[in-house]
Amino acid sequence: MSRATANGLLLLAGAIWGMGFIAQSTAMASIGPFLFVGLRFLIATLVTLPFAFIEASRSGTAVDRNGWIGFVWIGLALFAGIILQQIGLLTTTVTNSGFLTGLYVVFVPFLMVLALRIAPHPVIWPASAFAFAGLYLLSGGAIVSLRAGDLLTILAAGFWAVQVILIAKFGTQTGRPITLSACQFAICAALGLAGAALLEPISLTAVAAVLPEILYAGAIASGLAFTLQAIGQRHTSPALAAILLSTEALFAAFFGAWFLGDRIGSLGYAGGFLIFVAIVAVEALPALQRRKAAPSAERA
Repeated sequence: MSRATANGLLLLAGAIWGMGFIAQSTAMASIGPFLFVGLRFLIATLVTLPFAFIEASRSGTAVDRNGWIGFVWIGLALFAGIILQQIGLLTTTVTNSGFLTGLYVVFVPFLMVLALRIAPHPVIWPASAFAFAGLYLLSGGAIVSLRAGDLLTILAAGFWAVQVILIAKFGTQTGRPITLSACQFAICAALGLAGAALLEPISLTAVAAVLPEILYAGAIASGLAFTLQAIGQRHTSPALAAILLSTEALFAAFFGAWFLGDRIGSLGYAGGFLIFVAIVAVEALPALQRRKAAPSAERA
């Protein structure tokens, strides 16, 4: 798969998540965060599992013990991020949540250096700053005083960054992105349903009321989008992946304006432009450097 195709898959994942934010927000009016997460990822597991079996039958090698351990850690990081974000939405605004979740764009390059000992391309640092500034403007250029939900969302962003880094490591090593996805989904489903059974009231009537949101979040925003992330990240860097996936906020604003009538002010458009500049920069500048370096290498 080419780098351009991989980046396109990551952009598509960001678009799907942006649309999914509407379903995620409306479902919270009827059911608790643990039940929503558990049902969402149960559906994602069921949708993905047949494709994981097909992938396994076509693969020449089995996933070793180290790979399975990595998949488990990815699932735990995903669950921690998604449940903290979901609980945070109970006590913070959607604006704050969208902005603070985008902090993983800044966290990922630092984790690349600390955990993987990989220095990202120099353009990643200003591009991350541009993307972060764009997210801030997209949120309206203002954030109210921090609440408990805000702190939970900041912590969730840290786990999102860890998940991106772990996928970069184990997704590349094993070459089994769909199996990775099915495993992380199953872990999230088990932990979410267990949490719901212990901590939340479970009403079939309430579940039925938000079934369309659960189906979209499970089959599309989870089953499809997270699998696209796992596939796309095999062919690009974690830092670039984080910037491309951060377009979730841009698409969320767009779909919110389209379907819910939300207004995007001038600051929002400026934020979208900054995110676009960040994406173009991380794609164009390294390519130009490689193109300039090629004639020099030929002359040598």
